[in-house]
Amino acid sequence: MEMEQLLSMGFPSELAAQALAATGGKSTVKATEWILSQTSHPHPNNSPNGSSFQQPKLDRFFHFPSSKPKQEPSSPSNSPTQTTTAPPPPPPHHQLLSAQTPPPSKRPKVFAPSPPSNPHNHTISNDEPLSERMRPRTIDDVIGQDLLLSQNSLLRSAIRCSRIPSIILWGPPGTGKTSIARAIVTSANSQGSSSYRFVSLSAVTCGVKDVRDAVEDARKFKLKNSKRTVLFLDEVHRFNKSQQDSFLPVIEDGTIVFIGATTENPSFHLVTPLLSRCRVLTLSPLKPHHVQTILMRAVNDPDKGLSKSLGSLGVDVSEDAVEFLSTNCDGDARVALNALEISAATAAARVGSDGDSRLASVALDDAKEALQSKHLAYDRAGEEHYNLISALHKSMRGSDADASIYWLVRMLEGGEQPLYIARRLVRFASEDVGLADPLALNQAVACYQACHFLGMPECNVILAQCVAYLALAPKSISVYRAMGAAQKVVRESVGQNEGVPLHLRNAPTKLMKELGYGKDYIYTPDNPTANQSFLPPSLQGYKFLDWPASNANNG
Repeated sequence: MEMEQLLSMGFPSELAAQALAATGGKSTVKATEWILSQTSHPHPNNSPNGSSFQQPKLDRFFHFPSSKPKQEPSSPSNSPTQTTTAPPPPPPHHQLLSAQTPPPSKRPKVFAPSPPSNPHNHTISNDEPLSERMRPRTIDDVIGQDLLLSQNSLLRSAIRCSRIPSIILWGPPGTGKTSIARAIVTSANSQGSSSYRFVSLSAVTCGVKDVRDAVEDARKFKLKNSKRTVLFLDEVHRFNKSQQDSFLPVIEDGTIVFIGATTENPSFHLVTPLLSRCRVLTLSPLKPHHVQTILMRAVNDPDKGLSKSLGSLGVDVSEDAVEFLSTNCDGDARVALNALEISAATAAARVGSDGDSRLASVALDDAKEALQSKHLAYDRAGEEHYNLISALHKSMRGSDADASIYWLVRMLEGGEQPLYIARRLVRFASEDVGLADPLALNQAVACYQACHFLGMPECNVILAQCVAYLALAPKSISVYRAMGAAQKVVRESVGQNEGVPLHLRNAPTKLMKELGYGKDYIYTPDNPTANQSFLPPSLQGYKFLDWPASNANNG
């Protein structure tokens, strides 16, 4: 196979055989390198017939590094020997590529950072969205994470010492997790040590094989250049347990510095061994004034800002548009920047119909059209889902009907299933209202059935009615506490979990009656005042339900 490929490139069979013998015969690439290195200095003994070999013109297909200086071709007048036979024509381009070039990877692997000597050196492409172009290049450019990046913070100290630790960046979307990871490396290298390189992977598109390849490259790079690799994994929570475990040994032995980014609570989505090897750093949601600063930076930056998206057009953005975007993006800078870029494109489309004006003016209506609706941070399978249902439950428990309805609407507008909320209301009616208002359970069950019949959006008022009823109802947790006390007794075998007393057992057969089943049982309707025990002997006197008649509404 290797011989056929070398022959198809135009090399003589004798030279191809020598190359394969010299390189082991298993790699066409190595054989080609050997031939090119041998033929860079023609010698009569290079070929059996004593004539110098003229290599095919392969320069446009191969770019191999050479340890020898490139020789200038000799002129025809100075050449001692000239062959009159032209070399065979090179094979078609696609044959060389199929023979030599490995198939492209299906997943992006490595992010090539800017050179360490100039942390602001970054090639801007018109194809990059505005949110990508406006990424901060150094830690000092990051906006909105003042606590995390204070002068005495862990990250600042690590950067000054050029000792980056393995960390997990946890925060909402659009708060700067990826940007901070890149800025950490750039800032550390700008200290003068240039001791790190940055490799980026995404758990959305890669697997364990890609991680192993990146780790192997990191080992080789460290041996060759004495530099460590910072391996950044975006959306790390998407890796399962075994995939996360693949990082443990290489973090432990220092092969890589690991930086993971996640929008989900690491306590729930990351394995404990990984958390023990990394510091979890929490990013705060961006405030409107932070987002406004980022938007104005994009408007005023002539090199990579908003004007870059419009070509030769100038751009003017009204204060109302900036304020609207910063207020309604829910702390997500990426959403705000993307909406600003769309607003500018909408405004630029009007320039042609406005006469000779070469200025795109972004107004409030353009921003509203670009954003369409307020962005709500809500994930029905993520932490925000549980945060909001917790807020609803606690607001009803605190008898605050206004707050309860607000959190209900937040969940519904975020896309929560109404039946999920209705099920939680059924639970609340028994757990928190309980015996103080037994009709609350009827209300909650009726609400669930109505939501099942109607669905959204018609059932939203039914949910609001039930939420308001439960919030305003008297509360009692006596039944809830009684269940907890009884469960503790049973699970801890306080009463030895002994058998049912004989007088409480049923006796449907003659044998069971002879064994004493049901003996001495007193039929309560016939004798309501009879003194009869219903607990096992070891639990006599235990009290689980605390429900005094004088405290009926408070439990």
